[in-house]
Amino acid sequence: MNIRNTTAKEKMLKKIRTALLQKHDNPHPDFEDSALYKDEEESLDVTFARELTAIAGKFVYCDGEISVIENLIGLVEELGVTKIHVWEPSIQTLLRHYGFPYLATDKDFDQAEVGITSCEALIARNGSVMVSNANTAGRRLSIYPPIHIVLAKASQLVMDIRHGMTLIKDRYPEYLPSMVTTITGPSRTADIEKKLVLGAHGPKELYVFLIEDRF
Repeated sequence: MNIRNTTAKEKMLKKIRTALLQKHDNPHPDFEDSALYKDEEESLDVTFARELTAIAGKFVYCDGEISVIENLIGLVEELGVTKIHVWEPSIQTLLRHYGFPYLATDKDFDQAEVGITSCEALIARNGSVMVSNANTAGRRLSIYPPIHIVLAKASQLVMDIRHGMTLIKDRYPEYLPSMVTTITGPSRTADIEKKLVLGAHGPKELYVFLIEDRF
């Protein structure tokens, strides 16, 4: 091919083909295990709280079960909500022990105001919540109600998605859940007139209650 007659597109494709044929070592093999920023020494919970807040999520630290209930009572009173759906037996047991009211079935689910669920992991790097459909809450309870509250343990904090998947593989050694995804802040879109709208495809408010269990 006459190089003088080669189009800009052909030149670009030739460079891509050449690059694909040349094998190079990964210049950053430990990227996922590295600190988020140079010289960063923050703990995972501090990093997660910062990143979650930066994407409009709400972080609530709880030093035990009583703190969870106290914060829940304060939150529902502040929000003025009563239709609170909880489908996971472990969370139901916790709330029932302290007399906190909740709806245990999907009856009148179209009127749900709050969904309370657990999660698989908390991803510190981007403030995301990793969830699956393996528990009783399934997928609906984290998507449909306009307010989503996640009860998570501090021991579920990991640096990156890869580490979160390791937790899931350890928890489900035989069969992985058919749906694993991450929730990164409240649902949002800017598709309509380039205006940011929260709650377009899911909850417009996301609260993460981090329950301390490391000490």
